[in-house]
Amino acid sequence: MKPAAKLLLLAAVTLLCAGAALAKLPALSDEAKAKAAEAAAKTAWNGKIDGYLLCKAQDRVVAHHAKTNKAAKTPVKDVKLAKDAAKDAKVAPAKPAACADPGPYVSVAAAPAGAPAAAAAPAKKS
Repeated sequence: MKPAAKLLLLAAVTLLCAGAALAKLPALSDEAKAKAAEAAAKTAWNGKIDGYLLCKAQDRVVAHHAKTNKAAKTPVKDVKLAKDAAKDAKVAPAKPAACADPGPYVSVAAAPAGAPAAAAAPAKKS
């Protein structure tokens, strides 16, 4: 087969496949949407857990550094330029936030968004 014919055949097959790939997909069912929401919620919770574990690890590293630094009696020197020190004097240093445990995972299907508010305040009739 000639190289030009091979190229033309390859281009034709590629165009046919591209047409199939660009076809409109049907809308997601409610079950698929619920699964996608559950997966997104689980991923977000895993991100919070990872952040919490990282924060705790950083706290342990800082505590170890402070402990070993005291034992060696060598203070940590913070080298700053004069203009940086003047700029920092105007802004109070921010205190680091404590590590917040996100708690156990709660399924989106088990706890709908409006359910806790409705269950917390039942309506009373007079």
